[in-house]
Amino acid sequence: MDSLFDSAAEEATPQPLAVRMRPRTLDEVIGQRHLLGSGTPLRRLVESEAPMSLFLWGPPGTGKTTLAYVVSNVTKRRFVEISAVSAGVKDVRAAIDNARRELGMSGRQTVLFVDEVHRFNKAQQDALLPAVENRWVTFIGATTENPFFSVISPLLSRSLLLTLESLSEDDIRTVLSRAVSDPRGLGGRATLAPEALEHLVRLAGGDARRSLTYLEAAALLADDITVEVVEKAVDKAAVRYDRQGDQHYDVISAFIKSMRGSDADAALHYLARMIEAGEDPRFIARRIVIFASEDVGMADPTCLQTAVAAAQAVQLIGLPEGQITLAHAVIHCAMAPKSNAVVKAIGAAIGDVRKGLIGQVPGHLRDAHYAGAAKLGHGDGYKYPHDFEHGLVRQDYAPEQVRERRYYEPTRHGAEAPVAERWAKIRDFLRRT
Repeated sequence: MDSLFDSAAEEATPQPLAVRMRPRTLDEVIGQRHLLGSGTPLRRLVESEAPMSLFLWGPPGTGKTTLAYVVSNVTKRRFVEISAVSAGVKDVRAAIDNARRELGMSGRQTVLFVDEVHRFNKAQQDALLPAVENRWVTFIGATTENPFFSVISPLLSRSLLLTLESLSEDDIRTVLSRAVSDPRGLGGRATLAPEALEHLVRLAGGDARRSLTYLEAAALLADDITVEVVEKAVDKAAVRYDRQGDQHYDVISAFIKSMRGSDADAALHYLARMIEAGEDPRFIARRIVIFASEDVGMADPTCLQTAVAAAQAVQLIGLPEGQITLAHAVIHCAMAPKSNAVVKAIGAAIGDVRKGLIGQVPGHLRDAHYAGAAKLGHGDGYKYPHDFEHGLVRQDYAPEQVRERRYYEPTRHGAEAPVAERWAKIRDFLRRT
């Protein structure tokens, strides 16, 4: 099997832990359960002798190289790896020529794995087409970028696209625990304290390769791997933070209260603590969106726009880049003028409804579009505001029971000040008899 390491090199230089722990069969692969079940395309590829071309799209450390290696290992095909970072058209054509020669002479097929294939330009991708079309190789391209934007259509249309997902925390725990005990890994020569295991899980961020790299670095320092050893090995302090415990609630509470108090520096500190501790960025984004209406509201209506945009951006780009967008929203929220008038307004309205202050919808406001509505008097006397000066006309809108209730009481903060003046005039006009 062709690989990046020949036997002499393996004897002279031990392979990294992440390489040694690479699964040998599909059953050893951790995560990606949606791709590994019975009858899935990947299973069919392994069980079939027919060549196939596919793209593996997913975040770093999710097992793209591993899956390509497993396919090669299980099917006894040659494994040839090309990095799109350093290879050119000449390298691609040479690999294909060798694969054709091997196929013709021995009948043995080749898995041609191209890592970071999105870095290939059009000419380099075009060079792959003959091999894919004629099935001279089983082509597997790995990419962290959306292939619909980075791969030419002829190549993509001839290949199967499989999307990989970030590994869960439980997946990473399994990866680390297996590496500690497996003879190919640390072979039980080191122990991993539970707190150190959780710290490594947080540091990994769903990246199995990163978790094993950090574990290996810690194992070089001590056989008894504690949080302190991990901190020293990766030069990154452990953030004391339990996503299910007091720290989770205390930090998010301090985060919200710092934004409410307009202390952008303090809010950014708590944001950083949550990010470094591995808190779900979508949870943080949701809290910012709630804050934008609950504590800023009409005092700065653009704050909600920023918060929602940040939440959508985090979904799109994830971490680490998403931390910039979250910081953007946090600073906007913290520096914005504050008003809780919106949350008080809806709270008061819901309170009245729960007390039974409901009443009948005024007849002139009822739906008059269906047959028979006119006979019931629905819509009679309704005045269309657009037909009147300033788009305002006096008529009863609320049920009689709550006609004099006041729910929205705007502050004089920020952009809500002119809203308060306008609302006072409108309310006075509408309620004047």
